[in-house]
Amino acid sequence: MTRSWRPVAGLFAASLTALTGTRVSAIAIPWFVLVTTGSVTQTGLVAFCEMAPYVLVKALAGPVVDRMGPRRMSWRADAVSAVAALLIPILHFSGALSFPVLLVLVAVIGAVRGPGDLAKEIMVPEAAELGRIPLERAAGLAGVAERLASTVGPAVAGALVALTGPMVALIANAVCFALGSVIVATVLPKHMGHRPAETGPSAGYWRRFGEGFAFLKNERLMLTITIMVGLTNFLDAAFASLLLPVWAKETGGGPAAIGLATSVMGISAVAGSLIAAMVAHRLPRRLVFFLGFLVIGAPRFLILAVDVPLWAVVAVFAVGGFGSGFLNPIIGAIYFERVPRPILGRVNALSDAVAWSGIPLGGLAAGAAVAATGLVPVLIVCGVAYFLTTTLTGLRPEWKEMRSAPVTGPVEVEPGLPIASGGGDLRPGQEQRTP
Repeated sequence: MTRSWRPVAGLFAASLTALTGTRVSAIAIPWFVLVTTGSVTQTGLVAFCEMAPYVLVKALAGPVVDRMGPRRMSWRADAVSAVAALLIPILHFSGALSFPVLLVLVAVIGAVRGPGDLAKEIMVPEAAELGRIPLERAAGLAGVAERLASTVGPAVAGALVALTGPMVALIANAVCFALGSVIVATVLPKHMGHRPAETGPSAGYWRRFGEGFAFLKNERLMLTITIMVGLTNFLDAAFASLLLPVWAKETGGGPAAIGLATSVMGISAVAGSLIAAMVAHRLPRRLVFFLGFLVIGAPRFLILAVDVPLWAVVAVFAVGGFGSGFLNPIIGAIYFERVPRPILGRVNALSDAVAWSGIPLGGLAAGAAVAATGLVPVLIVCGVAYFLTTTLTGLRPEWKEMRSAPVTGPVEVEPGLPIASGGGDLRPGQEQRTP
């Protein structure tokens, strides 16, 4: 097989542009609602109307993505997102944008983003095979795209909103989605991202969905990782959406302190992801995985619970961000290696849905807890909970399986559909790949 960097570069560029658009809209749309209505409730409703369809549709989209093929799903989903995002400023400038219409358009963006993001994720193993690079490296590059988007997107959105207003930022958002669609449709090789050929009768939607559910349920390592990440995501959401802002308000640091700490963490996370892309496949997975969680987890909560200078908080965030850059490459590599390619979409969709299920509840739970007990006790409890979740879970026997990259055994899928491991013929230690 001829080595080609075109699939990896194309997928990286498509993910970066589409994810940057997502980060821009995450700031521009809520700000637009807040300044035009003055209602915090309506602003929160807009955020909910984007994230709820995202999680729900992504959970249910796996069988459809596997059947349609990730390439076709990706460019079509990004194209629909671009149209929906562009309709917001068009309707606003024409005086036809009511709040219910805005909610519908935001829900459409969220709903199609779910399968669009999923489609790009499950093309990573194929891009790695074509590029003949380690899974950890390909997954690391995917992580770099996400971290860069999370760092650059808010900065771009903030500058555009401040200088030109939220509508111009939303036009930029639509352009990002459109570019992502064009890159997938034109830059990726024509033979990439197609669904496997069927030689027998195709299975129905619910049978396909059930196959993904059964596989995830029986994969002890993947199921444990998914549940653990779901718990940490719940705590991360509580931290980002409520505990950090309350800390900034009570200490007098304000938005500037939040911006400085999170920006430094984002930059260090990009650096960690870049290093992970280069060397993660040569490192002991289990050790690196739990060290990463150790530095990104409890220290962030506990440093805010004590009275220290801002530079100490920033230093802890920087170390944590660097460690977090190694996590997604390892998780992605494990998933891509263990899941048969024909069911990769539905398994990833279900695991993502479980991992994201606690995010909408994190801020609500933290708000109630802070109101009842105060900030410092909640920070300490959350920090201890994070430490126990990521450390004690690592003592379970299935974590020993992280050391190897087994090819999954036979799985009942559509008649005539070939079974292939996510990692193809490549194994850690060879020139190989992953997130």
